[in-house]
Amino acid sequence: MKIVRFFQRPEVSDRTLVIVLIIPSILGAIGVMILGDMRLALGNVHYVLTVLPLLMRRNRPITTMAVVAAVDAVCIVTGLVDGLNVATPVALYSLSRFTPGRATAIASAAAWLFYTLLLELATPMQAAWLAALFTVVLPVGLGQLVRLRAELAERGRREAADAAVRDERRRIARELHDVVAHHITVINALVGGARATLPPEQQVTRDALESAEQTARQAMSEMRRLLDVLRADGNDGPDASTGVGADRLPALIKEARSAGLPADLTVTGEAVELPAAVDHAVYRIVQEALTNTRKHAVGARASVRLAYAGSAVEVEVLDDGLPKDGGTPGFGLGGMAERVALCGGQLSTGPRAEGGFRVHARLPLEKA
Repeated sequence: MKIVRFFQRPEVSDRTLVIVLIIPSILGAIGVMILGDMRLALGNVHYVLTVLPLLMRRNRPITTMAVVAAVDAVCIVTGLVDGLNVATPVALYSLSRFTPGRATAIASAAAWLFYTLLLELATPMQAAWLAALFTVVLPVGLGQLVRLRAELAERGRREAADAAVRDERRRIARELHDVVAHHITVINALVGGARATLPPEQQVTRDALESAEQTARQAMSEMRRLLDVLRADGNDGPDASTGVGADRLPALIKEARSAGLPADLTVTGEAVELPAAVDHAVYRIVQEALTNTRKHAVGARASVRLAYAGSAVEVEVLDDGLPKDGGTPGFGLGGMAERVALCGGQLSTGPRAEGGFRVHARLPLEKA
C-alpha cells in the first residue's frame, strides 16, 4: 500500500509517465546508432522535446501545451517529422484536466485552430480541420470527464463532512433538550412546590425560591435559543447512547412523582435486552412525555406502559390533564419523531377522546 500511495503522488506519477514515454526514444537512439539514419535521429529529438514538458503538466498545463505545440510546429513545418506523437494528446488532456472550464474552452479552441493550420501547411488535405478536431476533441473531452468526476467526488466528500457536522450538532441539541431541559424543569417544579408550602412569615425564603424559579425559567429560555442555533440547517443522524435505557424507567417515574406528577409504570411481556438505539429511545420518549405533562397539563396524572411484543417494543404514556393556555411549543415531539424514525418505528401523538394526551411508539427490534 505504501508503494501504491507513493506512485499516486502527483510529482511521482508525472515523472513516472515521462520516464515511460521516453523509453521509445531510447530504443530509437539505439536504432540510430545501428542504422545511422539522420531522419530517425531528428524524429527522436522531436519526441524527447515534446515529452519533457509533460513534467509541468499539472502546475502549468497551458504552458505545457504551448511548448508542445511550438515544438510540433517547428518540426512539422521544417519537415523533420510528418505528424504528431503521443505527447500532444497527453498535453491536451492535461490542459483540460487541470485548467478551469472557460480557460479550457479558449485554449482548446486555439489549439484546434493552430493544428488545423499546421496540418494544412504540412500535408495539404481537404479535411485538415476535421483531423485537427479529432486530435483536440478526444483528449480534451476525456480530460473534462475525469475533471468532472473528480469535482463531484470532492463535492461528495465535502457534503459528507458537512452532514457529519450537522448530525453532531443535532445530536448535541437533542441531548441538551432531553437531559438538561428535563432536569431544569424538575428543579423548577420542586422549587415552585416548596415555595407554595411556605408559611407567610418566611418571606425571605419565599423571595429566594421565587428568584430560583425565575432563574430556571431564564435558563430554559436561553437553552431554547441555543437549541435553535444548534438545530439550524441540520438533518438528524445516529444517536449515541448516553447510558440511559428502559431499566432506568422506574427511577424516572420516581423522579416525576417527587416533582409533583403522580405517575405509574406498567411492564408487560417478557423483557429482553434492547438494542442500544431502541433502549435509548424508549427512555427519552418517556422522559419527554412526562416533562411535557408537567409543563403543559393542569392537575395531570400520568401512566406509562412498556410492552415487550417479541419483534417489537411498545411504549405508551397517557395523562388526563387539561392543557395549559399560552404554552410555548418546543422540540419535544419533534425529537420523539426523530428518534422513532431512526429506529424504523412508528409514533402517534395527540389528544385523547376522554381528555388528556397520548404518546405511543412502536419500535421494531429486528430493524434496529
